[in-house]
Amino acid sequence: MNPYTLPEGNTQIAFSGGRSSAYMLDKILDANNGLPDTAKAVFTNTGRERPETLDFVERYSRERGVEIIWLEYRYDNAPRAVRVCRETASLNGEPFRALCERRKALPNQNARFCTEELKVKTARRWLVMQGWKRWTKFTGIRADELSRHNPKPQPRETILQPMAKAGVTKRDVAAFWKAQPFDLELPIVKGKTLGGNCRKCFLKSEATVAAEIRDDPNDTWPDEMEDRFGVTFSSRYSHKELRRYINRQGDWIFDVEDALCQADGGECFG
Repeated sequence: MNPYTLPEGNTQIAFSGGRSSAYMLDKILDANNGLPDTAKAVFTNTGRERPETLDFVERYSRERGVEIIWLEYRYDNAPRAVRVCRETASLNGEPFRALCERRKALPNQNARFCTEELKVKTARRWLVMQGWKRWTKFTGIRADELSRHNPKPQPRETILQPMAKAGVTKRDVAAFWKAQPFDLELPIVKGKTLGGNCRKCFLKSEATVAAEIRDDPNDTWPDEMEDRFGVTFSSRYSHKELRRYINRQGDWIFDVEDALCQADGGECFG
């Protein structure tokens, strides 16, 4: 069976706004002649995505003629999901800040509550509001992302990873988008989308975060959050310290492989 064929019943398509999840949605649209009413493509905005990501989500929806549900986390007495659009989407980390204020803490590699609350549970809350009780969830995990295979069971969702099943790698995704008339306007460096997902995420490598600080010096949101809560996202350094290190050392650190940790997934922060 085609791994992109939708099962019976309700289906959530987790659309991150990156090239891989867009590739997956393209294949789902092809395999099912579009999306039935029982399938919803959902994008959850944390307020820390780059404008290029938001523009890509909007353009993908327009070019492919498919509705993408934009959601954000809110907290008013209780956490809830609200629907937004490109024009009303948060741009300065407001959902992320609200979550940290509620938890009185910053997430880190050992307490990754940001993804769970801002993305997974926000989408789940909205779908439950639509009357969904159980559903299948398609996620854009590739075959070359071995550490992300075999996800933990969820209370309402049966999770499928069609790209992993189809053997799709980042090279396949990059080649696909290179052949399309539009693309995510973020560069691919050493096989990775620079600036993808949340800006300066603590699960990105030290080298990637440093490059984002260099290329976007006016984004001091992580520095401000660390000052406010008196803790850091990383156990290795604060964003201010890393910023000072970059300013002192100059660009040579980006050309020397062992000057900065290159590993993703939080390994750099232990």
